[in-house]
Amino acid sequence: MQAWTCTETTGPEDLSWQDSPTPEPGKGEVRVAIKAASLNFPDLLIVQGKYQIKPPLPFVPGAEFAGVIEAIGEGVKHLAVGTHVAGFAGTGGFGTHTVCSAFTLMPLPPVFNFEDAAAFLCTYGTTYHGLMDRAALKAGETVLVLGAAGGVGTAAIQIAKAAGAKVIAAASTDEKCALCQELGADATINYTTQNLRDELKTITEGKGPDVVYDPVGGELTEQAFRSIAWRGRHLVIGFANGVIPALPLNLALLKGASVMGVFWGEFAKREPQNNAACLMQLAAWYMEGKIKPVVEHKLPMSQLKEAFALMGSRQVRGKVVLVNG
Repeated sequence: MQAWTCTETTGPEDLSWQDSPTPEPGKGEVRVAIKAASLNFPDLLIVQGKYQIKPPLPFVPGAEFAGVIEAIGEGVKHLAVGTHVAGFAGTGGFGTHTVCSAFTLMPLPPVFNFEDAAAFLCTYGTTYHGLMDRAALKAGETVLVLGAAGGVGTAAIQIAKAAGAKVIAAASTDEKCALCQELGADATINYTTQNLRDELKTITEGKGPDVVYDPVGGELTEQAFRSIAWRGRHLVIGFANGVIPALPLNLALLKGASVMGVFWGEFAKREPQNNAACLMQLAAWYMEGKIKPVVEHKLPMSQLKEAFALMGSRQVRGKVVLVNG
């Protein structure tokens, strides 16, 4: 097998494409021939040594992938050789093969293509857990999506609309706002050229959004939280801006509002049955055509460094996917 290997956490430029023996699965594990893998922001953080999870060196990065099961270890009963699966294992995805726990894999319905599946579990799992489980989003409520043209942002638009909510999509360019409208956003805000708080006041007639979906952080977080509706829920997804903000907690008091952390990976580990139910609903929505990953760039696996550069440019709409073969 071949894989991108991280021997020191100095960033993607120091990753190397290496040959190694194809591993055999142990107890409770399977080996997957990887067909596609997608980039997520934590993939960048983990090779920079900035993520909360720090795997021992050396390791193969790539949290999210899709492929075909090649071999099964002892004790695995619910999967079979030849099954198409999507996986979120934290590491191991940026190569031709990986061995992972069988319980990190989701069997794929026949209609699910590998490129979509590789961009599905983390992005849509995180977003469904945030909007539907943590925020208990209801039909008719208003959701503000920050960074709305990115991977989780585009998922948030689709899931919120599938749940019957009104969506305000905020992004950094007119082109990104146009994509959000194509995905079903009811209103858009270009926060580079427009004042976020003024636009939210106008769009919501002074009420504010019921839910803020925030994968961005930085200065946008406080602006959005100051505009949130009474009993609003602010979902902390991540910090793509690079700055972890500090909120004045008197704002939560004055608005009767909640700040909610969304850590899907930990949720999936601690509450596997609840997570499985979420994924079943997402798969059903995918098959009904209500949700579909936005994949703007598809590159060969050998071009991982170019893919990281694309993601770092902050110009990508949706996801970047790498493919084998």
